[in-house]
Order: sequence, then structure tokens, then C-alpha cells
Amino acid sequence: MVYHPIDSLGGMRTGSYASFLYMFIAQDNVPDAAKSRAKRLFCPFYSEVRMMKKRDYYDVLGIRKGADEKEIKKAYRKLAKKYHPDVNPGDKEAEKNFKEVTEAYNVLSDAEKKKLYDQYGFAAFEEGGAGPRSGQHFYQSYGGPDFGTGGYHEYHFEGGNMDDIFDDIFGGMFHGKSQGTGFHGQDSGGFGGSFHQSGGFGSGFGGFHRSTGSAKGDDLEAQTDITFEEAAFGCDKIIHIVSQDGSGQRKSLQVHIPAGVNDGMSVRLRGKGMPGYGGGPDGDLFLKVHVRSKPGFDRKGMDIYTQIEVPFTTAVFGGEAPVDTLNGRVMCRIPEGTQAGSKIRLRGKGIVSMKDASVHGDEYVTVQVKVPKDLSQQAKQKLREFQQICDRDRSGQRGSAA
Repeated sequence: MVYHPIDSLGGMRTGSYASFLYMFIAQDNVPDAAKSRAKRLFCPFYSEVRMMKKRDYYDVLGIRKGADEKEIKKAYRKLAKKYHPDVNPGDKEAEKNFKEVTEAYNVLSDAEKKKLYDQYGFAAFEEGGAGPRSGQHFYQSYGGPDFGTGGYHEYHFEGGNMDDIFDDIFGGMFHGKSQGTGFHGQDSGGFGGSFHQSGGFGSGFGGFHRSTGSAKGDDLEAQTDITFEEAAFGCDKIIHIVSQDGSGQRKSLQVHIPAGVNDGMSVRLRGKGMPGYGGGPDGDLFLKVHVRSKPGFDRKGMDIYTQIEVPFTTAVFGGEAPVDTLNGRVMCRIPEGTQAGSKIRLRGKGIVSMKDASVHGDEYVTVQVKVPKDLSQQAKQKLREFQQICDRDRSGQRGSAA
């Protein structure tokens, strides 16, 4: 099958080349190998194609240009919550939207990136992009296994026959004649075909340059729920997050939650965030922990609080009562004459310290006195006698005081 390029390629500027490539790679009947080769060899123009497909970051977040940090964060949180994969399991469109709003937020929430984006648009973040560019000479540096030598490649479009270019790229699939724009290069080896490359840093008006600096990747946030006991003793959890390699796939991570973690705390997973820039280290993942409540227990720092109910006679005469702790049920000593609402302290029965495993908080037990019901006549009579004795004792105490 023969494919014909559009007519009058001569004199095309950057946007025209990009438009042509966009139409070309969008065709279903073009072999994948030809599309891939076109993307690689016309990398400067393919950058334009990618930018043609992108939505403006401000539009993505639904905010006005010039929005402040608070507006940006508010918009992102709303959309991230709406499109988060955990909220929309299996929804590819929601997953795509989540990645899009996250990308927009990562740029607009960073003052330096936002400044570059406002000035240059997407070109500021394209590989090799560093600002405005000319339509006559294009220089782009890039490296890696997809491009042969791992160095960068310099291409010059200055005038000549575009049919020769497409014949070289697509193996003779294109036929026909057009005038005005051609291709030449200098050979430094490593890339096959009739295209040539030269080593060194590209220069000239409107040049594409890749920053040689490196930077740590952006940090990410996730969250998980754990039980009261898991927070107290620590645990290993499997969490599922969206891969940051651009595939959109979900991956599983095993995370150790340290003993003593409290609700709202974050566990830092080094190197599990966004990929680094220019060879820099990957960002971190901050896993926010939500601790589910446990009936009958409250927590304040390292201390825990609970309550028990004891019989009236135990409160009067003293004794023991069972108390639930994190390590199981124990017998708690109830002092004689314990009043309702009294607190008993169980040393070392609280939460372990995250800084020192030998240090624990305490458990505070609030005592409630159970008032007897449905007493027999004999029991009631004995209580009345007890009441009379107590009244005489109080009267005697008052008389002695007088």
C-alpha cells in the first residue's frame, strides 16, 4: 500500500509539521512501525503533536489563570476526590481524569513550574523544551535506548525535497514530489537509515535544549484504614496505588505501619512517589493512616481510657474487677470506698512510644457503681438498717464536732 504525503510541504513551519504528523499517526491503516519511526525521527515536531492533545492546566482544574495557591489546592482536592481510582474502581475514564488533574496540580502548585508554564506553556516541560522556538532550525537533545546511542541527535530542516525525507523514514511508502523543504545532518553513527546525527550541544536561534540539572520527583499521598489494635501493635498492610510510570495500571505495595501510630499520622515511603527529573531520585509516598475506633476504648496520645461497672458492695468493701486491656483481660484492684466516677491507673498498659519501644502509656479505668435492682424484702430491710446505722454515725460525728 502506498501513502501519499500532503501537498506543498515546502515552507511548512513547526505547527504545520506537527499537524501533518498528528494526522499521519492518527490513521488506522498506517503500520505501527511507521508511526513509531516517525515519532522518533521527528521528535521536535512530535512534541508539538503531544502538546496539541493536551488540555490547558487551568481548564483541567476548572480555575482562572492567575489563581492563587489556595484556589489551586481547593480545586485539585475536589477533582482528585471525584476521580480517585479507589472511588471509581475499573473506570478507565476516571483514572485518566485523575492522572490529568494530578499532572496539572503538580505544575500549578509549584511556583517555579507555574511561572514557566505561564510563560511558555507545555513547551517548558517537553523533553528538550525550554521556551519559544523558531520555525526554521530545530535542535533537540534526547537520549535513552529508543534513540540508538544514548546521546542526543541534531536535525536541520533548511530546504530541499521532502519526498526524500519521507522515503528515508517510511521505507518508500510515500511517493510524489514536493518542493521547498528538506533535511540534512552530520553523521556520528548509531542510528540506521539515511538520517544522520551529530554529537554536541545544539545551538542557534530558537534552539531546543534539555536541562542538565536533576531534581527529586514530586511526592504523592495515599491513605489507608487500620484497626485500633493494628495501630497499637503495628502491622503490615497491602495498599493498591496507580503506577506512576504512565501506564495507568494499579500496583500493590506492602507497607509496614509502625506500632504506636495515631489517627491522621502519615508514614513515609521513600522512593515510591513520582519519578525524578533528569536522573534525580524518585519522590516519596506519604501514606496517611486512619485508625478505626474500638468500642469501649478512647485514646489520647499514648494513654487509653476505658470504664468498668462494679457492684455496690465491691465499691463499699473493695475487691477486684475484670478490666479489658490491649493485651487481654486482667483483674483490677478496687479500693474500699471507691466512689462512682473514680479513675484507676494501670501503669504501662497504654500505647507504645514510636520513639522508644520500652516506653508505654497508661490505661485509665473509670469506675461506675452498679445500683442493685429488684431487691428481696430481706435485702431491703438490711439496707434500711444499714442506712439507719450510717445516719447515727453521721449524727454522732456532728455531735462530737459541736
